[in-house]
Amino acid sequence: MADFVGQDQLLGEDKLLWRLIRQNHMPSLLLWGPPGVGKTTLAHILAQNTGANFVFFSAVLSGIKEIREIVAQAEKLLAIKQQNTLLFVDEIHRFSKSQQDAFLPHVESGLLTLIGATTENPSFQVIAPLLSRYRVLVLNPLSNEDLAEIVNRAIQDRENGLGQHQVTIEPKALAHLVKAADGDGRRALNNLDVAFSITEPTNEHYIINLTTVEEAIQHRSLRYDANGEEHYNLISALHKSMRDSDPDGALYWLGRMLAAGEDPLYIARRLIRFASEDVGNADPQALTLTLSARDSYHLLGSPEGELAIAQAVIYLATAPKSNATYSALNDVYRTIKNSGSLPVPKHIRNAPTTLMKELDYGKGYKYAHDQPEGIVMQNHLPQELKGKKFYKPTNRGHEAVIGERLTKWHLILKQRAVAADKTEGKN
Repeated sequence: MADFVGQDQLLGEDKLLWRLIRQNHMPSLLLWGPPGVGKTTLAHILAQNTGANFVFFSAVLSGIKEIREIVAQAEKLLAIKQQNTLLFVDEIHRFSKSQQDAFLPHVESGLLTLIGATTENPSFQVIAPLLSRYRVLVLNPLSNEDLAEIVNRAIQDRENGLGQHQVTIEPKALAHLVKAADGDGRRALNNLDVAFSITEPTNEHYIINLTTVEEAIQHRSLRYDANGEEHYNLISALHKSMRDSDPDGALYWLGRMLAAGEDPLYIARRLIRFASEDVGNADPQALTLTLSARDSYHLLGSPEGELAIAQAVIYLATAPKSNATYSALNDVYRTIKNSGSLPVPKHIRNAPTTLMKELDYGKGYKYAHDQPEGIVMQNHLPQELKGKKFYKPTNRGHEAVIGERLTKWHLILKQRAVAADKTEGKN
């Protein structure tokens, strides 16, 4: 284990994996973490330390036929040599449900110790029965110190690295190489390999400088998966930053998504949703502006159109917030679910036929434009819901104006009702 770099939260003294190895006990594990943090290497080390037969299995290249062959071989080894089999499944999230089901009985029986590796949130990608038999271990992105150690070891390693050559990497070059790796050890080593290959030796001494590293890297590829957990983490961070009225945080997460290759139109659609859900009538212009941002991107494309999306993000983050529309619609849905299909009151039904008129459709309807102030006192809900209030405007932004208007109308209608009662009393 001394050769493994990083993941001290699992491998440090008295930590979980350290204890399991010391006890020579290895349950089925699911190693969940971003690319290049040592999942495959760790699985190899675990197999070596437990004396198990290590079998590598790719979820991309193999199927149920190969699973059966592995099971048969595991049964022979257990019967003849009393040796357990540790099956490492790379990218287990790419398995179909039937492929994952094929492992279940053999994991349950203990024939196979299954170690899966995934970059995706296993809650979404691994079937529940298999997930319940795993011990899920979260591997973190490698720290800059970890990455620097990995690079320096590779430079000194005579067997698998560059140790058979005289190689020096300048401090600024190392720092840039580490930063560009973004927590991914494999990326750091690949970039080191490219940098070495384009370095001209001086008296058989290779000096890797900052210029060479920058040329090798060309473009920093950020850790991102457009369909995976990081995708949802970043859009959540963007949404919550805007909701909390933080334009700087919102712009940062927008930039992270765009830099990683997210579809700007996906972001634009989320902004449109946000304009209704979190701003609403506190600023009705928010919806118009986000729609315009989407149309602007359609017209301009990248990178020019991304500026319109950034403008919309700043506008939404700094706009007054209200979820009154969102809450009102959810309240409506809950009420409908509980009360069923209540009939439309007859006075607000349309009456295009004679029969409908004879059945009192539209009878007693008051035309708002014929009333003082353009408002009318009549019930528009089913009788069972009369008086129910769904929309409750906040006192923020334009919605405060709406609230004042509704309060004024309610007062006028209440005064009319009192006046009507007095008139009826005199008669």
